[in-house]
Amino acid sequence: MKNDREDIKVLVIDDEDGIREGSERILSRMGCDVYGASRGEEGLEILNSRKPHIVLLDLKMPGLDGMEVMRRIHEQDPNILVIIITGFATVETAIEAMKQGAYDFIPKPFEPDPLRIVVNRAKERILLRLETEKLERERRRNLADLGMEKSRIRTIIESLPNGLVVTNTEGQVVLTNPTFCQLIGMAPNEATGAPFTDYIKDEGLCQLVKDISRGRYVDFEEIPTYEFVLSEDKYFQVKGRPVLGGRMECLGAVISFQDISAMKVLDRLKTEFVAKVSHELRSPLSTIHEQLAMVMKAMTEEETGTDQHLISRAKEKTQGLISTIGDLLDLSKIETGNVCQEAREFRMEELLESVVDFLSTQASAKNQSIELQMPDTPLPTFTMDPLALESIVGNLITNAINYTQEGGEIRVNADQVGDNVRLAVQDNGFGIEAKYLGKIFDRFYRVKNEKTRFITGTGLGLPIVKGLVDSLGGSISVESEPGRGTTFTVLIPIQR
Repeated sequence: MKNDREDIKVLVIDDEDGIREGSERILSRMGCDVYGASRGEEGLEILNSRKPHIVLLDLKMPGLDGMEVMRRIHEQDPNILVIIITGFATVETAIEAMKQGAYDFIPKPFEPDPLRIVVNRAKERILLRLETEKLERERRRNLADLGMEKSRIRTIIESLPNGLVVTNTEGQVVLTNPTFCQLIGMAPNEATGAPFTDYIKDEGLCQLVKDISRGRYVDFEEIPTYEFVLSEDKYFQVKGRPVLGGRMECLGAVISFQDISAMKVLDRLKTEFVAKVSHELRSPLSTIHEQLAMVMKAMTEEETGTDQHLISRAKEKTQGLISTIGDLLDLSKIETGNVCQEAREFRMEELLESVVDFLSTQASAKNQSIELQMPDTPLPTFTMDPLALESIVGNLITNAINYTQEGGEIRVNADQVGDNVRLAVQDNGFGIEAKYLGKIFDRFYRVKNEKTRFITGTGLGLPIVKGLVDSLGGSISVESEPGRGTTFTVLIPIQR
């Protein structure tokens, strides 16, 4: 970087002359050095010679398409910011491009102002990166020195709306911003030098900060996002990343605090609204369902046929709505923590036998078999809410019944693994493609294909299972292969 105000180079790759000329005219007035190319191949040649900071890239061009050009750009220099130019018909492709590394996208035809906004945002990011690289070249490798160099970077961190803390490898705070000081009620000149545990008393957060500061996370994607409550109505989301030196050694951590109190309030209001509406709807729907059953029972032989079919369909739909409302109420209870509270002692074997026996009738209607396999050694006695565990096992078996063909086989296995009991529900049904496995615990999500599109359901069973397992302190995993079946495995701690 020649100086702090080096001109930003922009390359526009688009086969439409009007787009290129208009973009060059607008960006030149913004002080950018602008180059144009009508094809992907020509753009890559200019890229090698001009070394631009920003590339405006059309997705649909003759020759190399935009996705391939973007891939080659990032192979040469991953720091180049690619802004996708796309028509409305290819917005989904533009979103996919962003997932693969594009910085932003702008739909065409576009006005000058949106283009200026996107490019200015990219320029700010580039200038910040160049400034960071400059500081790195000066080899400010010891984060403790940042405490004496606050004046040089204060203009960067003071503008951040979130709280910011920098620690060294020992977990000591060496730098903060005013937002964090305001958050914990401390004067800025008193907020450095002490261990992080002196500022925030949350044990889980303190352990996470210590682990990040000492470089215990090899894969940064594995670093979890942490939420904690500072006071009765103050909720914060915390994200952390290690700071690496020139030889990729860990020098400490940067911890960001975001106030999510408003989001929590909205989430609580949403949960209360769903629970109230569901509660108000369940009673009249149950009454309608019962009345339809009475009408069907009272119908004479002359009134059967079409009329009875219509009433039967209406009764079936009301039952589906009642089931959906019941699932929504269960989810509301999970979100508000009103589950797993009525703990009592019970034996796992008896609970599983009861659930399997109850659902065997439903499986028999599809000529399916349910086999319960228990270990030779008796499982330990549990003390928790048995209704929660019944709901977990019942939903998993019901899911297996629904997504297994006529005459299929379902197996329920239970054994002890360390301090946990492992429950596995296995079927030889339709299976789930790998691309859907990350979505099956989302609310209302249902895998639909030619084999499953006729299966009715709310899409809330698995989210309820996930919520209950989390509330019990356990974990759930899934393995599946299309056409061969699915296995859900749940680990429940024996002592909570």
